[in-house]
Order: sequence, then C-alpha cells, then structure tokens
Amino acid sequence: MRKVGLYFGTFNPFHIGHLVIANHLAEHTELDEIWLVITPQSPFKKKNNLLENHHRLELVYRGTEDYSKLKPCDVEFKLPQPNYTSKTLAELRDTYPEKAFALIMGEDNLVSFHKWKNYETILDHHDLYICPRITKVEIPQQFKNNTKIHLTDTPVMEISSTLIRKMIKTGKNIRPLLQHKVWEYIDEMNFYK
Repeated sequence: MRKVGLYFGTFNPFHIGHLVIANHLAEHTELDEIWLVITPQSPFKKKNNLLENHHRLELVYRGTEDYSKLKPCDVEFKLPQPNYTSKTLAELRDTYPEKAFALIMGEDNLVSFHKWKNYETILDHHDLYICPRITKVEIPQQFKNNTKIHLTDTPVMEISSTLIRKMIKTGKNIRPLLQHKVWEYIDEMNFYK
C-alpha cells in the first residue's frame, strides 16, 4: 500500500519553503508521495489577497511538475464548506482505498491537535508527520511516545507567503523565493501587485 503524506495549505503563493519541506519528506521518510492539498477560499471569509482556487492550484502544479513524488490535490474544492480535515481524510480514504494517507503538520499544530474536530478518529486512521518550527514548543503529554506520531527533521524554513506578497507589492525581487515556473506565472498574471 502506497503511503501518501498530505500537506495542507493555502499556498498563496506556493514558495520554495513549501517545496523544500515537501521534497524532504518525500525523500527522507517512508512516505512514497506528498500531495499538496490546496485549501479553498472560504465562502464565509473572503480574503482580498487570496488568489482564486484555480490559480493557486496552477501555482502548485507548476511548482511541483518536475518532482515525481509531489502532486497538487484539489479534493477540498469539491467538498461542502466549511470543511474539516477529518472530512477530507474520510473522502480520500473512500476515493483511494489502495492508499494509506498520513497528515503532515507543524509542531505548533500538534500542540492544539486535541481541539480539532474528530482528532481521535484522525489518529485512529492516520499517522502524523510533525515538522519542527523555529520556536520550539512542548509536545502535549498525550501525544508523546505515540507510535502514529513521527517527529521529522525537515529543514526549518523562515519564508512566508505573507512576506512574499508584501515584497511583490513593494516591487522587491522575490525570484529566489519561488520555483522558476511559479515566478513566471505570478509575473505573467500580475498577481499580488
């Protein structure tokens, strides 16, 4: 059974920090593939600076097309909103019964994981791959020594989509922060200006 890591995000825009983390997990863990799950625009919380779903999907597609183990995933675009991760995971299990899905998250998310809707069900069905953050956090006791929770040594990337959008708006050169095809699409479409 192929093991697929699910890396959720708005990817607004998809940048080299996302790429480095996803590729590291694909190359240095037992995960066979990483699917980058693009979080849709919430109909209840319209954000002016959030690109439309199809544009963010295109950015992830262009940023990963040279990496055979990385794939964009738009499963959440088809689910009713608001959506919970547990529903997305159930949908993927039903659609791809031949795959084992794991959830990728930062240490900061693990701290509040017990507050997620149906977190016990998620943990019953899925492994969690935890990425370190710049600021160290204390992992809750209930998650320590859990065989389904894997602490990874992914590089800590201090790059944010927010910073990239601000830099574009102020005319700064952000090319080193984006995979070349992603930069070309953003430049061609005049995004974030």
